[in-house]
Amino acid sequence: MSTSRDLENPESRFSAILGSAARLPGVRIDRAAYLRRALARHCTDAEVQRAIELSPAAAGIPLEVLDRIANESINYETAKVSAFSAATGMPGILALPATVPADLAQYTGHVLRIAQKLAYLYSWPDLFSEDADLDDATRSVLTLFVGVMFGTQSANTAVGKVATMMSREVARKLPQKALTQGVVYPVVKKVAGYLGVQMTKQTFAKSVSKAIPVVGAVVSGGLTLATFRPMAKRLKNHLSGLDLAEPAPGVVIGEVVTVHDSPLHDPGRTA
Repeated sequence: MSTSRDLENPESRFSAILGSAARLPGVRIDRAAYLRRALARHCTDAEVQRAIELSPAAAGIPLEVLDRIANESINYETAKVSAFSAATGMPGILALPATVPADLAQYTGHVLRIAQKLAYLYSWPDLFSEDADLDDATRSVLTLFVGVMFGTQSANTAVGKVATMMSREVARKLPQKALTQGVVYPVVKKVAGYLGVQMTKQTFAKSVSKAIPVVGAVVSGGLTLATFRPMAKRLKNHLSGLDLAEPAPGVVIGEVVTVHDSPLHDPGRTA
């Protein structure tokens, strides 16, 4: 009974959605593997290794290179999540009890995937430990990232504060205290409550769109496409503008290779 009552709370509802999505196969991005694949065509081996050991900013990688890679990853994740959403809209109203929760979990999973990729490109540390469950600091920072994606100004401000803390201390880990009991934590709770409400609204809209077979697939996939890409771009723009992402001066980067964006090509794709 207590669990049921907890899930009626928007903050608890979002926390449960986040935790479930984080446990899905393929959601957690290996930071080192992603950066190695994403940067390999743009930088020397030594620069890639420095980016992995420290950060892309410490390696002096220009923001225009990181922005290009970020856009490719956004296109890739958008194509995948939109295709899945369209597929779950095919069966129609009889399959709603199964397809809507699956779509929400997959959607949130792709939100977490792109949030990690963007974070690693713009010099945030590894977000996941080897533990099966999210630790509190990672849960908090992912909540704030999703809040930025949903356009929450308080999340923007909080992410900026966390980034400033790490820049000042040249930290390679998230500031645990600030994210779990310090000045940022009240904002995390507020943002989680807001997201719980917003995701409930999105779920209702998608459930309506899936009620009609085939037509529902087109509408559902279109809704996902229309929301996911702008959300990812919003997070990209915010993270790229923080001091944490600013390339270190005096580092020479190798020749930048021009690549072509493709919604089905992700230079940092992990298995």
